[in-house]
Amino acid sequence: MKHSIPTIIITEQFHLAELLKKYSEEFEKFSFLSSTSDFSKAYNAVKELSKCLVIVDISEYQEQGLNFISKITSEFSFCKVIAMSDRPDVDIVIRSMRVGASDFLALPVIKKDLFDSLSKLYCDMENIKQKKSRCRIITVYSNKGGVGKTSVATNLALELAKITKENVALIDLNFQLGDVTTFLDLKPSFNISYMLQNLDKINEDFLLSTLEKYKDTSLYVLADPPYFKQVDKVPAKDISKLFEILKETFSYVVVDTSGGFDNTAMTAVENSDLVFLVSIVNLPALRNCQRCLELFDKLGINSEKIQVLINRYMENDDIKVEDVEEVLGKKLYWKIPNNYFTMMTAINKGVPVSEVSPDSNVAVSYKNLALMVSDSIYRQKFSNNDRGV
Repeated sequence: MKHSIPTIIITEQFHLAELLKKYSEEFEKFSFLSSTSDFSKAYNAVKELSKCLVIVDISEYQEQGLNFISKITSEFSFCKVIAMSDRPDVDIVIRSMRVGASDFLALPVIKKDLFDSLSKLYCDMENIKQKKSRCRIITVYSNKGGVGKTSVATNLALELAKITKENVALIDLNFQLGDVTTFLDLKPSFNISYMLQNLDKINEDFLLSTLEKYKDTSLYVLADPPYFKQVDKVPAKDISKLFEILKETFSYVVVDTSGGFDNTAMTAVENSDLVFLVSIVNLPALRNCQRCLELFDKLGINSEKIQVLINRYMENDDIKVEDVEEVLGKKLYWKIPNNYFTMMTAINKGVPVSEVSPDSNVAVSYKNLALMVSDSIYRQKFSNNDRGV
């Protein structure tokens, strides 16, 4: 039987220390060792252990806390860290993960979120193969061409793979004009037509060994067919079954669809947990976006999973965010900033924007968007002012 893992809690708040002590002991696989507000004392305690979990509240002393996390995770590979803060904006989440935290939780702590995190960390620390978390299907859709739908799908999928380290599938369901492989400069030997014709033969080993893997990431690409006739008139039930198969292997499935209301695109929308309806800020595009929302409503699709994403957003545009939200009758979920030259360089080179300019506003926006939809790292909902650029 495996021993419980000692836990050190660092916080200025007595009540939080007591709550975390109670929760860690209730979880049983972790045992409370000590609580302190002194980083030096905590460091000395970690030095004496062969394995431990450190929960660090960085609400009061953010920079000192981040430096402490960096120090102990770089010096002690056996030490895992959960960072917490009562001011959980995107920047602090990203910085915490970059300096070595294994997870980040918002305060006040939610018991279920903490237990989910403890479960993942325990499996990691004890080398236990953990059951894959529930798959989320994210479809990127627009009924208007030229708004950057494929850019959104490819960059989001890659950032999800990089952030979560879990297997992510990027599926090109635009059977006539698919561009995913062009955007990633891939020449796959396998495409979706074979899978749709052999659904009963597909398993996890086949998917991970046959789908085109993007460089050294956990992103796997299922390409569109080279000839449209290979997948002409695909039944909706086959598309649905394809998603069910992918859900058994991947933690996230990102779908790039055609720009119409065809059977394949609508089946993807219906099977998705989240649908990004992509638009740009001009009157024709917004009118098309409005019509899409009206159609989805008539089809009985849950409005909560349909979220509007604005691409190529400019702060000083004549049409303001408030105007867009009033026209659509819906709050915007995210805004990808306009950065024409960086995006065109990425597209022409066939690479994600983070490989061209990782610190550019558009690359950072895609990273933050991936954090927003990634339930394994950041579960706290942003206020509308925190979203996008």
